[in-house]
Amino acid sequence: MKIRYFADTDTLYVHLSDKEIVETQELNENTLLDLDVDGNLVAITLEHARETANIHDFSFQQATMPQLQDA
Repeated sequence: MKIRYFADTDTLYVHLSDKEIVETQELNENTLLDLDVDGNLVAITLEHARETANIHDFSFQQATMPQLQDA
């Protein structure tokens, strides 16, 4: 996953997959969804990110899955 913020346009781009984008759908006037051939989400674009995504308070946390123990 890659997250990019473009300060000059106040745009946040979240790239989730390396699959080819074949369609872009507009969720609302500030949100675009890029989809692959199977309709799976590849990327999200948020315009006016400071207003819509609270970009002032961005943090990243990687969660790990708990390990299962043998019964």
